[in-house]
Amino acid sequence: MKVVLRSVLLLPKQPFLRSVTVSILGSSPVHTPQFPRSSGSTSSILGSKLKFSEIEQTQLGSLSSSKTNLPLRLKASREGIGLVQETKETTPKLINKPDDSFSEMRNRFLSFKKQKYMENLECYKELAEAQAPKFLVISCADSRVCPSYILGFQPGEAFVVRNVANFVPPFENGPCETNAALEFSVNDLQVQNILVTGHSCCGGIRALMSMDDEEKSSSFIKNWVKVGKTAKSITKAIASNLSFDQQCKHCEKESINNSLLNLLTYPWVEERVAKGLLSLHGGYYDFVECTYEKWTLDYQKNSQKQETGGYAIKNREFWS
Repeated sequence: MKVVLRSVLLLPKQPFLRSVTVSILGSSPVHTPQFPRSSGSTSSILGSKLKFSEIEQTQLGSLSSSKTNLPLRLKASREGIGLVQETKETTPKLINKPDDSFSEMRNRFLSFKKQKYMENLECYKELAEAQAPKFLVISCADSRVCPSYILGFQPGEAFVVRNVANFVPPFENGPCETNAALEFSVNDLQVQNILVTGHSCCGGIRALMSMDDEEKSSSFIKNWVKVGKTAKSITKAIASNLSFDQQCKHCEKESINNSLLNLLTYPWVEERVAKGLLSLHGGYYDFVECTYEKWTLDYQKNSQKQETGGYAIKNREFWS
């Protein structure tokens, strides 16, 4: 219930009226009528003397006839605005037990500082002034696939972007985090290589392969993975006789090449690739077998726009 209190503050020679809405826990809500307020009044009713004989009874319903609730009403009138604030604000639950994950993280950081940062202080001071990475790495956000850990990148060597299923949307899709990082790393940092690296058992690719092409959804994930619909179509055409898991594996690699071709839709990327200042590479990490495949997009052959509508790659390597 909400109890409406109308109190009189006894100021010298001039009483003035205030209305306060107080919520009593466990009671039903009651509509609070609007009362005129003094334009010059911003004072708290805390510490003020209330005239309980003038407690407003309007629209209190059964409460007005119930004498058993009077102590609650009087208590509410004494507590005033403090109770109102308490009922309006949600008090967060405090976690008393320390989080062991952050204790471990703290130890790892201190170990990094002692064994790596302090022992390579000059290098880190230089990095504090500027960065000049040779690689832009576009990788999946999957927690099992950390490109710096897997490929051994040291601080300052790679500008890393991670998203669901390591997609690169085409230029016409408009701005997003991935192409914002692409623009900065290519135009400002002038990276020499872009590596799009996928991986086995990718949940984003599985979601892409599972969804209906015409499905309308408010899901952020489903709307994002539609970026790979071309790779899905190619996979369905080539590997329709394979099991669903095998199709997903095929699409994991196909989507990488699709992203490499999407990179060429960005004018400033294609310009640097055509001039030989930038190379586009694909990579695939199989964390079940712990193998890595690497290849390079052959721009000269792809620029000829082959009638097959395919793509050409070169320098394929398999690391195992």
